[in-house]
Amino acid sequence: MKRMIRPVLAAALAAVMTLGAGLALAQSQPTRAITRIAGDLYRFQNNFHYSVFLVTPEGIIVTDPINSEAATWLKGELAKRFSVPVKYLIYSHNHADHIAGGEVFADTATVVAHVNAMAHIAGEGRPTAIPDITFADRMTVALGDKRVELSYLGKNHSDDSIVMLFPDERAVYAVDFVTVDRLPYRDMPNSYLEDWIESLKRLEAMDFDILTPGHGKVGKRADAGAHRRYVEELRAEVLSRMQAGIPLEQIQAEVTMEAYKDWGAYDKWLKLNVAGMYRNLTVYRRGN
Repeated sequence: MKRMIRPVLAAALAAVMTLGAGLALAQSQPTRAITRIAGDLYRFQNNFHYSVFLVTPEGIIVTDPINSEAATWLKGELAKRFSVPVKYLIYSHNHADHIAGGEVFADTATVVAHVNAMAHIAGEGRPTAIPDITFADRMTVALGDKRVELSYLGKNHSDDSIVMLFPDERAVYAVDFVTVDRLPYRDMPNSYLEDWIESLKRLEAMDFDILTPGHGKVGKRADAGAHRRYVEELRAEVLSRMQAGIPLEQIQAEVTMEAYKDWGAYDKWLKLNVAGMYRNLTVYRRGN
């Protein structure tokens, strides 16, 4: 009986190791998908990041490549599905988690970005293709019978973030400074608070129906207003307590933002949102 124990244990251990390896492999595989938004506009998912692309008879307009592996996968899918080259690549802003991998499309595509993004991409050595064309306020990219209207709405999550309007599809692609039914990311890093609120107001004033963010689910124009109200209300809640001399830890305990408790990441990020707002107000507001 004792002689059987070692082989049985060895077999059990081998089974566990095999299962563990299988789970690790499954967890390492990225989630990627292409879905139609409207008309000739599609959404590309790579795990928790999203970009969009527009198909025309003359070629494809691609936005944020996300990273080189994701871009390589997308390029292969585009070739199989549409049989036309990528003619334009447009960056939403300069952050590497959205625009890395642009070199994958640079063999056929003209790369477009905001003028401020050029300085960051070149200066910081972002792992992507350098823009070929930059603009300051507005620009229209036309291809075939389609167009994309690019607008700089001011500082928000960065100082170079642009909004892409697809007028035929009545959709916009806006990244990192707006989400749908989800709290802003963690402690709202890199944000320009007052400008952020104003840029959301400008987004609300645009003529579109479909809001496609860089993270999370697709929504509608009204969701931009909901996101703005959250930021404004969070600012008011934190500021009033700061003016009363309440320390951060107590503010985090008191500010519950109950109206938004059903939003995504509420339990994970609310206290971080409060901390980020506190930091931002500490730096930029004029105290007594």
